[in-house]
Amino acid sequence: MNKTSILVVEDDKAVRNLIATTLETQGYDYLTAETGASALMQAVSGHPDIMILDLGLPDMDGVEIIKKVRGWSSLPIIVVSARSEDRDKISALDAGADDYLTKPFSADELLARVRVALRRIRYDSARQGAESSVFENGGLKIDYAAGCAYVDGEEVHLTPIEYKLLCLLAHNVGKVLTHNMILKEIWGNVLPSDTPSLRVFMATLRKKIEQVPSQPKYIQTHVGVGYRMLRIVNSPEADA
Repeated sequence: MNKTSILVVEDDKAVRNLIATTLETQGYDYLTAETGASALMQAVSGHPDIMILDLGLPDMDGVEIIKKVRGWSSLPIIVVSARSEDRDKISALDAGADDYLTKPFSADELLARVRVALRRIRYDSARQGAESSVFENGGLKIDYAAGCAYVDGEEVHLTPIEYKLLCLLAHNVGKVLTHNMILKEIWGNVLPSDTPSLRVFMATLRKKIEQVPSQPKYIQTHVGVGYRMLRIVNSPEADA
């Protein structure tokens, strides 16, 4: 039995029940909240492993909840919202959400996002106690101490920017990083004119680490939003 506990924050009773039933059939424990205030209280007292969050709550906007939770916790947050505009996704992800799922959604897609979050939890737990100097994900290996990257045992020669991009994605494996977040971390500023340059660097990075750049298995594009490094476990698996 899976003892993972998931906090479902949703004011629409029908949607809340659908999500709860979907989780229950897979053996997950769950908590529910209908308001932002209740969600914050449950996040503190219920110690959930993951939060599934609707943005349109009656007492506060979901983005504010994300910001408040990020003030004290790295709890994986999956946004499930009817807001489908890129600016809404970017706002939530920049605030600290890990993933964004647009309503209506399928149960299989929701469960896939939950599995992505669980892989992030396992990865973070494995790193606790001592920060590893080596990152491994499928055939990809980064030796942080040596400043080198390898694919299937062969060293990949990266430019300084490509290496910084790869490390940033690796440190946030499983998490969607927006263009703004990446630009700020790599270049220290956020200018709309820099986004095309970021796409160019990401394309050259893919050519060096992906066997088939047009069908990437390591770096996933979220069109209009950003990028995510997929966590590869045993065999390659689609992360939705």
